[in-house]
Amino acid sequence: MSGQAQLALPGVVAETAAEWVWTEETGEEAEALDFVHATVLKAEMTEALAPRAGVFVDATVGGGGHSEAILEAHAESRVVALDRDQVALDAARARLARFGDRVTFVKTPFGRVTEALASLGIEQVAGICADLGVSSPQLDDAARGMSFRREGPIDMRMDSSEGETALELIARLTDDDLADVIYQYGEERRSRRIARSVKKAYADNQLQTTLDLRRAIVRAVGPVRVGGVDPATRTFQALRIAVNRELEELEQLLASLGSIVEPGGVAALLSFHSLEDRLVKRAFQDKQSWAPLTKKPLVATDEEGAANPRSRSAKLRAARRLAPGEPSGKYARSDRGER
Repeated sequence: MSGQAQLALPGVVAETAAEWVWTEETGEEAEALDFVHATVLKAEMTEALAPRAGVFVDATVGGGGHSEAILEAHAESRVVALDRDQVALDAARARLARFGDRVTFVKTPFGRVTEALASLGIEQVAGICADLGVSSPQLDDAARGMSFRREGPIDMRMDSSEGETALELIARLTDDDLADVIYQYGEERRSRRIARSVKKAYADNQLQTTLDLRRAIVRAVGPVRVGGVDPATRTFQALRIAVNRELEELEQLLASLGSIVEPGGVAALLSFHSLEDRLVKRAFQDKQSWAPLTKKPLVATDEEGAANPRSRSAKLRAARRLAPGEPSGKYARSDRGER
């Protein structure tokens, strides 16, 4: 870790957004206060990171649950909290206010973690965590357009202040290119039928809301079967991933881990679909750089899965950064892996 790290954290990043002040006259403050997200695999993430005196990065702070656990676990730990979603940052700032200058917030995608740390004068950190899933508040907010169960604009951006929306993406792509996106990011075998139906709905001016988009998908593949997955699930996932460049951001994050995590430090990443998990698994297979802490990814217990159904698809992979020339050795932690 850089010798400047401890001095660089408090107050270095200029906060461009005003602090939230409660008022009943607007809904913006309520958005931040209502950003309630059940933290997935909180205990397992904290155990993997083994908080100690030093700087940790929460690359996707969300509601602040993992950061809170790190700060509570060791009185001399500090956290750099990143998120591209301003509402999430505001919610985390409120939740973590009691820790004062032990936490610094930066609005940025997690793929730009190296630049964020450099702006704080930090070279290396004791650990980094990232929850790669979409949060419940983001899914449940119809205005985000990420859910096919709620009517809203076909947007899907994590950061609504920049980038093209999902509708603009659909309009820009050809039928074949849209089908490729749906197949690659949604692993949807019926991608060509879906793409043709969606593009036709757009051409006929019948694609205004998320429910319109779902109807176009259902016209292509039929309604949901009893007990089955909704036919729109994979297409919505694919469009969201494409709009937010989620896999590109993850690849950038993984490429930077070797330089920003100090020897002996830990990287712990929580993924929610196979595309993410494969990238993380492949990165931690570099035996010259990483020693995975468990042979298999950790998953939610039956109790957590029952309390929070969205945790059932979560997989946590963690690895310790090796010093140059250090052998990888055996798996370093107990192996309660996927069932």
